[in-house]
Amino acid sequence: MKLKTLTTAMILATVPMTGAFAAAMDRSGQSIAAFLQPGNYAEAGISVLDPSVSGVTSAGLGGQSTGDMASDYYFPSAALKLQVTDNFSFGLLYDQPFGAEAEYKAQSAAFNPTGTDGTQAEVHTENLTFLFGFQPNENWNFYAGPVYQNAKGEVHLRGGAYSSLQGYDANMKKDGELGWIAGLAFQIPDIALKASLTYRSEVEHELSTTENASTVVPGFPGIAPVGVPPQAFAYAPGKTNVTTPQSVNLDFQSGIMADTVAFLNVRWVNWDGFAIRPTQFGQALDQLADVGNTIPDVPVPEVAATKALLTSLQGGNLVEYNKDQWSATAGVGRKFNEKWAGNVSVGWDSGAGNPITTLGPTEGYWNVGLGLQFSPAPNYFIAGGVKYFWLGDAQALTVANPNVGNFEDNHALGYGLKMGYRF
Repeated sequence: MKLKTLTTAMILATVPMTGAFAAAMDRSGQSIAAFLQPGNYAEAGISVLDPSVSGVTSAGLGGQSTGDMASDYYFPSAALKLQVTDNFSFGLLYDQPFGAEAEYKAQSAAFNPTGTDGTQAEVHTENLTFLFGFQPNENWNFYAGPVYQNAKGEVHLRGGAYSSLQGYDANMKKDGELGWIAGLAFQIPDIALKASLTYRSEVEHELSTTENASTVVPGFPGIAPVGVPPQAFAYAPGKTNVTTPQSVNLDFQSGIMADTVAFLNVRWVNWDGFAIRPTQFGQALDQLADVGNTIPDVPVPEVAATKALLTSLQGGNLVEYNKDQWSATAGVGRKFNEKWAGNVSVGWDSGAGNPITTLGPTEGYWNVGLGLQFSPAPNYFIAGGVKYFWLGDAQALTVANPNVGNFEDNHALGYGLKMGYRF
């Protein structure tokens, strides 16, 4: 079964065409498939996601619909691979690996009491990956290199879901830091077999942060501890430490019959222990906890509830995840003729824990995808794809409220476009 030419025509089978509504803040999937293409190669693409995520708040927050809180977003990608000699190659990859966008536009007591100024959050990252590959023969490829990553974010908390923390604002300014990547690949071109295992390190950031914590705490809005007078707290400026997670990608494809390949991607991302805790936000939580410790233990339910809520804030985070992400995509690609090829795929994502933050209240997904590729000439192609996501149900929480509400029966539509050129 000679399938060597199929690896050129079926690039679509090994590269996801759309971004995923993945666990936590995972977006691009961090593929290096472009670097493993034969010869000199360049590509550019864009992915768009249109999610619909809504829920109903808990009875204590009015039992109201949240409205659709998930904003549409898009992210570009690009890659350049040069086969410098028969044994050495170089690659430069650009993607936006992690991110989040949330905006509660509908009026509700929990997230947008005024109807005009609701809870919002955005996290944005960009990666430049430099890859240096060594190919001792046509079967093996060993590669490694540095990764430059920048990150930034902002958040605005509004509504009863955040209790005393409503009114908090933070702007985390862009910071650039270095990580690294390493992996190996094995291929048998005659049967379109290719397998690769790639590790990416975590990247540690210190984001200069402007915070508005002045509205937090005085008067204790929403919790009114009995016998504790309103007080103003002092906050010291500082930076926000954020570590984007390490990950491992396993990619495999193989010819299964003439003009047909099967492919599989498995991805692990170490979200367990990930946290965002801006300096003044953390100080507000700890000082609230100190106030809770001053409340006497008395057999009055309202007092006991207030004390328990305040003391639980000690060491809390703005965003945190408590479970690693596992995801997998499997499918089949087929070359119809010299110009047309396509694929079908099925995907699954485990999520990153449940309950989960109100800034991304879904737990994993299932998806199905279709892709189509047109090659006007042997050395370039245009490809498009679409995926439909069934998003997992989740219970939402905040640091101030372990049960904000339930988000169920949600979905997303992703689509993308890519162009590739061999030279």
